[in-house]
Amino acid sequence: MVAGPVGELEHGSVGESLVTSDGAPVKASRAGRDLPAAIGVGVLLGGGVLLALLTARHVFVGIVAVAVAVATWELTGALRRGAGIGVARWPVLLGGQAMVWLSWPFGRDGVLAAFVVTILVCLLWRLRGGVEGYLRDASASVFTAAYVPLFASFAAMLVLPDDGANRVLCFLILVVSSDTGGYIAGVLFGKHPMAPTISPKKSWEGFSGSLVAGVIAGALTVSLVLDGQWWQGVLFGLALVCVATLGDLVESVMKRDLGIKDMGTLLPGHGGLMDRMDSLLPSAVVSYLLLGLFVPAA
Repeated sequence: MVAGPVGELEHGSVGESLVTSDGAPVKASRAGRDLPAAIGVGVLLGGGVLLALLTARHVFVGIVAVAVAVATWELTGALRRGAGIGVARWPVLLGGQAMVWLSWPFGRDGVLAAFVVTILVCLLWRLRGGVEGYLRDASASVFTAAYVPLFASFAAMLVLPDDGANRVLCFLILVVSSDTGGYIAGVLFGKHPMAPTISPKKSWEGFSGSLVAGVIAGALTVSLVLDGQWWQGVLFGLALVCVATLGDLVESVMKRDLGIKDMGTLLPGHGGLMDRMDSLLPSAVVSYLLLGLFVPAA
C-alpha cells in the first residue's frame, strides 16, 4: 500500500533543510524528495501487491496486516519522540492484527468487535501509568487504533467479495492516478499553496491535476473493471481525491506538531511506511463504502 503526496511543488522550498525522523539529510529532487528512490520503492511494493491480487487475492489481507503493524509501530514511536505521548503500543498492535484478520471471516462485525475490545484494553493498560497524562495517552491510543488498523481493515474487506481483486485494483489505480496527476501538475504549474502553514509544497494546481486524473481513472475503472456506470466512477474519483488530500494534510499537521519530517526511515525516498499510508487509510474507507453502494457484491 503505497501512495505519495498530492501536488508537491518546488516553490517556496529553496534553501529548505530536509531531514528524516532520525535527523539524517535527505537527497531532495525538484519536488522535494529523492525521486529515483521513491519510484523504485513504489514500483517494487506496487508490483508485490499486484502479484498477490493476480495469484491469491487473500494474500492481500496479509499484506495489509504487515503494513498495519509497521505503520502502528512508526506512529506510536513518533508520538513518543515528538511529544512524549505514551500510546498503549502493544494493545494497539495486537488489536490491530485482530481487526484485520477478523475482517476475513466476519467482515464489519469482526472489525467492530476487535476495535471495541482494543479500546477497552488500551484504557485498562494505561491505568498502570497513574493519573498524570492519562487522558492524553488514552486519547492518543484510541486515535491510533482508529486511524491505522481500523481504517486499514476496510482495505482488507475490499478484497473479500468474489470480485474483490478488481475492487482493490480500482482503489489502487485511482490512488496512483490521483497522485501522479497531482505530482505532475504541481511540479509544472504549481504556484498557489493550498495550505501554506500546514504543507507549503501542496498547491491548488496540483490538487486540480489530482482531480482530473482521479475522475478519469474513476470513470474508466468503475465502468470497465467493475461494470458500473461511468458517472459512478466520476463521483468515486472526486470523493477519493478529496479524502486522500485531507488525509495527507492531516498527517502533515501531525508531523509539524511533533516537529518531525517523516514518521520513519524504512522506505528510501518515502520516509516511513506511515508516510505513504496517510492518503491510503481514509481512501480505503471511502472506497469500501462507495464501491459497495455503487457496485454491490454479488
